[in-house]
Amino acid sequence: MSADVEKLPTGFGRLWTAQTVSSLGDGVSHAALPLLALTVTRNPMTLAVVTAAGTLPWLLFGVLGGALVDRWDRRRTMWVADAARAVLLAIPAAAAVLDMLSIPLLAAVAFLLGLGGLFFDTAATAYLPDLLRRDPALLERANSRLRGAQTAMSGFAGPPLGSALLALGRSVPLLADAVSFMVSALLVRTLPAMPRPVPQAGESLLRQARAGATYVFRDRVLLGLALRPAVGNVAFLAVETVLALFAHDRLGIDTYGFGLLLTAEATGGLVGAGIASYLGRRLGTGTALTCTAAVEGLAILGLAAAPNPYVAGLALAVCGAGMGATMVLAPSLRQAIVPAHLMGRVASTSRMLAMCAAPIGAFLGGWLATTYDIRTPLYAAGGLLLAMTAVTASMTSNRRVEAALRAAAPIGGQDHRTSKDTVQESAPDLL
Repeated sequence: MSADVEKLPTGFGRLWTAQTVSSLGDGVSHAALPLLALTVTRNPMTLAVVTAAGTLPWLLFGVLGGALVDRWDRRRTMWVADAARAVLLAIPAAAAVLDMLSIPLLAAVAFLLGLGGLFFDTAATAYLPDLLRRDPALLERANSRLRGAQTAMSGFAGPPLGSALLALGRSVPLLADAVSFMVSALLVRTLPAMPRPVPQAGESLLRQARAGATYVFRDRVLLGLALRPAVGNVAFLAVETVLALFAHDRLGIDTYGFGLLLTAEATGGLVGAGIASYLGRRLGTGTALTCTAAVEGLAILGLAAAPNPYVAGLALAVCGAGMGATMVLAPSLRQAIVPAHLMGRVASTSRMLAMCAAPIGAFLGGWLATTYDIRTPLYAAGGLLLAMTAVTASMTSNRRVEAALRAAAPIGGQDHRTSKDTVQESAPDLL
């Protein structure tokens, strides 16, 4: 991708601010929720239920959600989803005050928060290319800033803050996240309106959803981009499910230290997001994606073997750097090569594959820890990430990426892949 020469539009600043505030609240909850669950149970399989519940909306409604976003006003979808999540968080906050927290309640809240996230994330992914006129360089720059802010807030600042707020009361971190969602909703409402996608006459919702999934599976590059997070989520959720227990029992890390451990991962993610564009220019986007995936696998193996908190923190920082770069390069490439009228469906299909794999990873992590040892899920996750890297390397090679970008280049300022027949006939078939 070429170096950007244009400035990002003013509207992007408001979108960036909204997601930054929301990410801070997410970071608070990310540290607090596992610790809240540990006050209810210490059974790894039971903890896995809460972890998996947040991913189930993508399994049940992922593709249909994308089809709905391609019909709805994307700005309205974002702010309504955030406002609903703000209201929802009042329920577990009240339960914490009344000492009525339970695993079923936490799992139900996680499910509904995941449903709101499905609609917000899909709409935001589809809205950004319209705001930036589908310019590859601007998309890469914007995603770098969004990912950097998300990493800094949800991982670097949020977890220690969440641990500190938890000491003030079990409901305090949840209320802080609710406020962040409401602020985000108010900011998103001020964003510039974009033309609503034109519905395809005579097509049912199911038919449109299937068309989006078909487009992903017919395109070798898009399929490779989708498989990486799908397999990766099996590995990362296996780690996340047991991480709090691993840190406490094997590394001797207390509540505040656990927040710092998550901060180490976020620090690496911030660095990775910052250097993503450089890696893409230096190595080519395809090769850079392969290298960052390999780094993630090796780092998780290092975490599994870590003898103390310092080595564990370094391993998580390296893993975070690989993830941060990947999560800038991959979405930017997808947004640059997918037609506007399919963006919601393609994004949701790709995300659905990733999120559907997450419950498998959560239960796998719990089962391996229960059956063998608390380190076993970490070793298994590292091996799985390296195997995934080898399988997908050729699917997103530099040659295939460059061909996809050339095919997506607008002709005369217009996207030439916007007809209804695109899905059946004109999707880049690189198999």
